[in-house]
Amino acid sequence: MKDADYIYAVACIRTKEKNLLKDSDIQTISGLASENAVLTYLIDRGWGTHDTKDAEQLLSMEEARTGQVLTELGVGEDVTDILMFREYFHNLKTAVKQVCTGIEDPKAYYKSSRFDGEKLKLIIRENSFDQLPEYMSKAAEKAKDVMLTTRDGQRCDSIIDRACLDAMISEADKTKDSFLVDYAESKVATADIKVAVRGCDTGKSYDFIIEALSPCKAFDVKALAKAAAAGRDELLGFLSKTEYSEAAEAIGESFSSFEKWCDDFMIKKILEQKTNIQSVGPIVAYYLARQNEIQMVRIILTAKANGFPDQTISERVRKMYG
Repeated sequence: MKDADYIYAVACIRTKEKNLLKDSDIQTISGLASENAVLTYLIDRGWGTHDTKDAEQLLSMEEARTGQVLTELGVGEDVTDILMFREYFHNLKTAVKQVCTGIEDPKAYYKSSRFDGEKLKLIIRENSFDQLPEYMSKAAEKAKDVMLTTRDGQRCDSIIDRACLDAMISEADKTKDSFLVDYAESKVATADIKVAVRGCDTGKSYDFIIEALSPCKAFDVKALAKAAAAGRDELLGFLSKTEYSEAAEAIGESFSSFEKWCDDFMIKKILEQKTNIQSVGPIVAYYLARQNEIQMVRIILTAKANGFPDQTISERVRKMYG
């Protein structure tokens, strides 16, 4: 996109930002009595349509609208790929497992025009890994070999998840956009910490943990893996000496507190784009903000449908961008 295109696109985004849910909106819908009451509130705010029948339909419509914004504003594939990597690589994991186990579940895939389930399964079944982008092909081949020889689904996941993180950083670097690079580095760092915590808590070895970690600028992943393999105290002590010391405090409370901290941390990062007027940053920030609010609405709707107490909801509520 040219500078003039960015200026126009950002102006459109500023208008759309006015309709984003605020913290006060999330507090309001968290306190509503039922799932239907939440749906009514959201439909009145412009979500879905007045013919929307249920929560899943509403959320699917909003996810589609969010993705459409990127297309309408002419955001390039180099940027959209970075935002969609989680879905791309999820589909790859699912396809590898389905091909290797013979267990089929079409609903396990994200909808994707580039990497849909049937296409991926055909590539994996025929070992046509060269049809995949370089950032996917080696991981796909390795994951398939692991599944066929060991049936270790956990290691299959870690191989592909690591490839996703590596791709996120390498592709963000190619754009030379400072916001995208910072976003990718932050996502990878927090993902590495999650891997380290899970590995520590389940007693994984150093070799298992290091294979799953993606190098980033925030810390030495070898040192992180060594600390995680040594135990909780070592891990928290290591993190407390990095720029992610607040993450260590959240982990000390609970893993769910840490996950909440990660989401809030990313919202703080993208809030900086509210004063940017001439790059892809505000567009990406809006997309991420929409993903965040859809996630929060999904949590609240699920909680209301299952009769969970308000306290349970409040513990899971994240900060909003609006």
